[in-house]
Amino acid sequence: MDSALYVGRVRHRRFAPRVHRLDYPLFMVYVDLDELDSAFKGSWLWSARRPAIAWLRRQDYFGDPARSWPDTVRDLVEERTGHRPAGPVRLLTNPRTLGLRMNPISFYYCFDEQGELEAVVGETTNTPWKERYAYVVHRGAAAPGRNFDGWFDKRLHVSPFMPMGIAYRMGVVPPSDRLLVHFENHQDGEKLFDATLRLERREITPASLRSVLLGHPLMTWRILFWIYLHAALLAWKRVPIFDHPQPIDGDHA
Repeated sequence: MDSALYVGRVRHRRFAPRVHRLDYPLFMVYVDLDELDSAFKGSWLWSARRPAIAWLRRQDYFGDPARSWPDTVRDLVEERTGHRPAGPVRLLTNPRTLGLRMNPISFYYCFDEQGELEAVVGETTNTPWKERYAYVVHRGAAAPGRNFDGWFDKRLHVSPFMPMGIAYRMGVVPPSDRLLVHFENHQDGEKLFDATLRLERREITPASLRSVLLGHPLMTWRILFWIYLHAALLAWKRVPIFDHPQPIDGDHA
């Protein structure tokens, strides 16, 4: 089975106009979308089909739930890049925990027929507006197996402490025993912020599924707490606040 758990830490660093840092432990599930029926077999705590302690709920993600989930992702990659991945699509995400969805970003890893990573989709959601936008980075001319490095313009208002008019840089290492994603926010040639996700792979078993819930209790609730705690700290540091712009049209456009 290609599905797995990834456990590690995420670090945020703000460089301007005030220095600020956030670093916390977390786990994420990495699930092959063609293995949803079997990925959590043997664990009543997890499900992709019904409410559970950890619930990978299709309606929490972009696209029509009535359609094939992996095909929805492939359609988006083809629409944005002109290339359609023909291999597996695997999702790295925080499952809904005790009923709460709190998923600042999820990643879809799209592979080609040879099993090489071809594209990465970063589906972002914002709090508390519950909007979403999916960014796509394609391998392009890079050699298979190499790290990804893509630039794109900010399209979704996420933090009230960060303006629009930002250029994003996203670096991705193809998942293996370790997983790495690095994001940077740039404006007028200056790096304002970066975020780094560093995780280590664990096989999915009933014991490991139980262990991550015990070791990282109330994962989505804790993410929500950290978001608002650090928003309060940024306000205390008098970081400027930017108004929410007009919502973008569509589910992911």
